[in-house]
Amino acid sequence: MQLNGAEITVLGAGVAGLAVARALALKGAEVTVLEQAEAIREVGAGLQITPNGAAVLRGLGLRGALEAASIRSTAVELRDGLEGDLVLRMDLARLRPDMGWYLTHRADLIALLAKGARDAGVQIRLLHQVTQIDLSGPRPRLVTAQGAQMTPSVLIGADGLHSRLRGALNGMVAPFFTRQVAWRTVIPAEPGAPAVAEVHMGPGRHLVSYPLRGGSLRNIVAVEERNRWVEEGWNTRDDPLSLRLAFEGFNPRVRGWLDQAEDVWLWGLFRHPVARMWGRMLPEGAVAILGDAAHPTLPFLAQGANMALEDAFILADLFAARGITGEALALYQATRAPRCRRIVAAANGNARNYHLRSPLREVAHLGLRLASRLAPAAPLAKFDWLHGFDATTSTRR
Repeated sequence: MQLNGAEITVLGAGVAGLAVARALALKGAEVTVLEQAEAIREVGAGLQITPNGAAVLRGLGLRGALEAASIRSTAVELRDGLEGDLVLRMDLARLRPDMGWYLTHRADLIALLAKGARDAGVQIRLLHQVTQIDLSGPRPRLVTAQGAQMTPSVLIGADGLHSRLRGALNGMVAPFFTRQVAWRTVIPAEPGAPAVAEVHMGPGRHLVSYPLRGGSLRNIVAVEERNRWVEEGWNTRDDPLSLRLAFEGFNPRVRGWLDQAEDVWLWGLFRHPVARMWGRMLPEGAVAILGDAAHPTLPFLAQGANMALEDAFILADLFAARGITGEALALYQATRAPRCRRIVAAANGNARNYHLRSPLREVAHLGLRLASRLAPAAPLAKFDWLHGFDATTSTRR
């Protein structure tokens, strides 16, 4: 079954919005994306596309674009942040040679998804900031910042952490400050930087880094535990000295990276519950949410973008197979919510494990070193439930 010209409006031109727009358009829908910004752009930051996300991009016909815009990751290394010593190496190229792991600039992923959406016939309308959503009528009613009103038949909210559609569906729930903050920055990469994602772990803090854009740049995300509240969002600048001071006890290699940091951004890390309701039928329409609007996660498992890609493919697949119906929406939530809760919980667990203090820290690192020598494939196999999932076939099993 195809969607045969069904008119669908998507809020947000991020990873989730652009992916679902292309997926729906490929199924025959007429899709319009409303984006509040004056241009499609993303922050200067990297992300990791793990095999579960890469499977979706292949299913959307974007494998070549992904390969061109990314570096193939060869390994993940956990290191002692203070001394720099290797604690655990997960050799992706050797242990999972048939699975694709990619390091990409977020802006490059957005660009390839935007082109893919437009190539599929999607209309992207900029400068459309939606300030109100009303679900009390036969169709969803949108009000923009300019006062314009719209009543689309089908509305999909890919409008991020502070989703207005999530609020209209579920009510507002105050997030919980984790007492952790994160910095992000991008610096020039050293010549010949290996395609490895490194996690440098220290007491109450850790730092993740990997190369981007053919090895010309190095992405850095650094996390520190603190009591002082910091605003949620990616748009607060910070003094690079604050980042350097937070990691002054780390190894010389990390300190050398941070000495090069010029443009530094800081945000608070908050826990949000997975949404109670992911979609709803109206008398003359339907609404659904996906990505961060449905299941915000902490950035400790590299799954935010990958979960959004999974959501996008599965929602479009179910709409095409079962129509835009209550049955499709119920299956969408039943398929996605348990998996997303598990991923969010696993990310929360990584936050604790990366920040251990003495003596637990030394005991845990010793255990990881011994385990990796005795069973080198085990640490990566532990996450096969995550990385081995293929959203392009999951609804047809």
